Amino acid sequence: MKIHREGHWYIVIATLLWLLLGYLSFNFLPAWLSYPLNIVFFLLWFWVIWFFRLPARQLSQGDKLIVAPADGKVVVIEETFEPEYFKDKRLQISIFMSPLNVHVNRSPIDGTVRYMKYHAGKFLVAWHPKSSTENERTTLVIENKNLTILLRQVAGAVARRICYYKKEAEPIKQNEEFGFIKFGSRVDIYLPLGTLVDVKINEIVQGGVSVLAHLP
Repeated sequence: MKIHREGHWYIVIATLLWLLLGYLSFNFLPAWLSYPLNIVFFLLWFWVIWFFRLPARQLSQGDKLIVAPADGKVVVIEETFEPEYFKDKRLQISIFMSPLNVHVNRSPIDGTVRYMKYHAGKFLVAWHPKSSTENERTTLVIENKNLTILLRQVAGAVARRICYYKKEAEPIKQNEEFGFIKFGSRVDIYLPLGTLVDVKINEIVQGGVSVLAHLP
């Protein structure tokens, strides 16, 4: 297992804080208090490392497969109006990422980036109905000869940092990283109506591994 590049400075800071707080607690607090506190400090330090993990995986591939862009729970499968790019009805699938999930965001398909935009916004909880349109978010549209899809990284109440790596007109490979959301949130994917869905509500999926849907 590797550590994602987004986590390097966080791990350095967490390690220094752990050492400093450990030193202060052992030198200025009674033992009955300092030992439990250091267990808490260790668990927090370990969680930071665990959050930025990048496990090795056997990734799914296929021209007609739409692979999960993120780890988490499927919380939305519905037809909805997409107002920013398509301006028509699409099939929306949303994945909620808890602070315990791997937070790498991967491209579900091969293609070319046709649209990329960052939106500043609020930090409503990720499952709030208005989070997709009012929260801090990015919108990424990927097109290939078979279909065009839209991906939206949505920040939540805890997530305060969306990272994105692709620009318009750049090629992108299936399962290639296009972003990272720090400390929990949601990824929405908008597909053409008629796309065959392979997951169900509350199903746990793995980014790059689970197949969300496929073309007829």
